[in-house]
Amino acid sequence: MRLLSGGSLEFVLMLGYALSLAIIAVVLERAARYAARRSHQISTAGFTYHPERDVWRCPKDQHLFPILSDSLKGVVVYRAPASACNSCPSKAACTDSADGRQIERRDLDSIEHGMQRFHRVLSVMLFVLASLILVIELFRTSPLYSRLALLATLIVFYKIIERLCTDLGERGKIQ
Repeated sequence: MRLLSGGSLEFVLMLGYALSLAIIAVVLERAARYAARRSHQISTAGFTYHPERDVWRCPKDQHLFPILSDSLKGVVVYRAPASACNSCPSKAACTDSADGRQIERRDLDSIEHGMQRFHRVLSVMLFVLASLILVIELFRTSPLYSRLALLATLIVFYKIIERLCTDLGERGKIQ
């Protein structure tokens, strides 16, 4: 079946499906980035990390010091003194622990970053699948303009895949 522009319905459907997969991958990337950023912001809202001293400071100017460091799990646990938190007027809004407010700082191997890597790999796979569909259609279609549109889309997808894989390999996380 030929359309008015000379392209087949199959070409339009394949291109549309590949572009739909690419849009899903982009939305997934943005959602994963937003969720990771939001999760970190909520868990540390109002607190300031001071890397030079490796301490967190709460909004009431109390310090949370490292009490546990597990390099195998890539986590450092910081806690404020229980006496400071238990006498604080903002305790109810901050923590329900009688032991003091606690914050966990995780490195690149943590579960959050594992989930970010999972979403990144899923996005890459969607782009690869979309590219595979376009390559198959490239061999099936004969009009020049259709082939040029497929090649241009494939080049864009290749560049996106390359960037996603580079980000995945270099940092192991989503920015």
